[in-house]
Amino acid sequence: MEVAKFLGLPALLFLLVLCFHLIRKFAKLGKKPNLHLPPGSLGWPMVGETFEFMREAKKGNMSRFTLERMEKYDSRVFKTSFLGDPMAVFCGMAGNKFLFSNENKQVQLWWPSSIRKLLRTSLVTKIGEDAKLTRKLLLSFLSGEALRNFVPKMDSIARSHLNTHWKGKEQVIVYSTTQLYTYSLACCLFLSIEDPAHVSKFSSKFEELVKGMLGFPVNLPGTKFHQAMKAADEIRKEIKMLVRQRKVDLEEKASPSPSQDLLSHLLVTPDASGRFMPQEEIIDIMLQLLFAGHDTSRSALSSIMKYLGEMPQVYEQVLEEQLEISRGKGTGELLQWEDAQKMKYSWNVASEVMRLSPPVNTNFKEAIRDFNYAGYTIPKGWKLRWATCSTHMDPEYFPNPEAFDASRFEGEGPTAYSYVPFGRGPRMCLGIELARLEIPVFMHHIVERFKWDLVNPDEKFKYDPLLEPVKGLPVRLHPRHV
Repeated sequence: MEVAKFLGLPALLFLLVLCFHLIRKFAKLGKKPNLHLPPGSLGWPMVGETFEFMREAKKGNMSRFTLERMEKYDSRVFKTSFLGDPMAVFCGMAGNKFLFSNENKQVQLWWPSSIRKLLRTSLVTKIGEDAKLTRKLLLSFLSGEALRNFVPKMDSIARSHLNTHWKGKEQVIVYSTTQLYTYSLACCLFLSIEDPAHVSKFSSKFEELVKGMLGFPVNLPGTKFHQAMKAADEIRKEIKMLVRQRKVDLEEKASPSPSQDLLSHLLVTPDASGRFMPQEEIIDIMLQLLFAGHDTSRSALSSIMKYLGEMPQVYEQVLEEQLEISRGKGTGELLQWEDAQKMKYSWNVASEVMRLSPPVNTNFKEAIRDFNYAGYTIPKGWKLRWATCSTHMDPEYFPNPEAFDASRFEGEGPTAYSYVPFGRGPRMCLGIELARLEIPVFMHHIVERFKWDLVNPDEKFKYDPLLEPVKGLPVRLHPRHV
């Protein structure tokens, strides 16, 4: 019954659909003869260890799945099976370095079919030279240098958000409320949409989309995946209308310039090969960026609010840094890029929060040829996974790893490949520079205007599939009297 509940289907229907969907994959799980595979377990026929993994994620103990197997089998690499595919889990700094530095050599990006079907021709499905060209085009807009001029707008959005959704409130649900901030930023940066009604119109659809991302892609009524597919289609329809109107506006020069939002940038800017991106591809990429550009950030902000609510001494240090920045500003003067660069302690706090509670705990790749690693053979076609916990909680790289210590990120910071909430290498998260700005800017305003208490001090967080508070993280607000 636990399995049936996972997809929201009656047990009999679930089992029939699951068998039909996975029996083709089961044939691929046969081992090649005479290969020295990593130790571990492929779990149950067809489903592997998927439900053990999901169960730990829902409990907020996703790291336990990895750490227990590292101890039981091999701390460098072990085998498992996830969503019907045999998988090798690479652990430790050496495992991270191998996966991140061998892109397009021995490994390539891979995502479960549920994610690939939902996000279609976005960066999720691009590999090789095609992925390089697309990333280069997007990074020309999302680099730190390109985002410099967006900081005042970011500041304005943060002020408006707090005035509308926090001011005068005794209690706020952090997880759902911070989504309004991060989604507003994404809509403004990517689409030049600032109308609150337009912004909120499809925010609920992204909730349905994300809940169906990681699971069996059974597209039948009643399943989370079916609901996610419907949500993705509705979001695409909305984006398609925006693209059509933007084309007209660009022709009439009534639209934002290509430097003002990402949509215009993609419509008028070719990649390094001179190719213009097709409309359907633009729509898929905008969907992915709207999702990734706000959901991971609200997860991080929720965790930051929790830690600051628990640690008054850290809150006070963040507050003092932000007040010092405000002392150098005129009344009502907006933050600039230079101000954000002064928020070093605040970003160190955010970094330590993401070490302990990363919004995304894992990521996937695929072996594109047979290769040897740590004395084992990794067969071509096997799926590969890395997990943040294998280094984030390793005392060799982070002494007393359970303790909160923002000073770990002073100076040169952690050892390379040990701190990986954004990944690393050629497929590193595109939004890292956006996160470096939107998170400290929010911290600037929230600590200057409020203190807060956690309504549920022992509230747990879970991965579903991103990190989120089980009860939404309600907080009691106490306005600061400036």
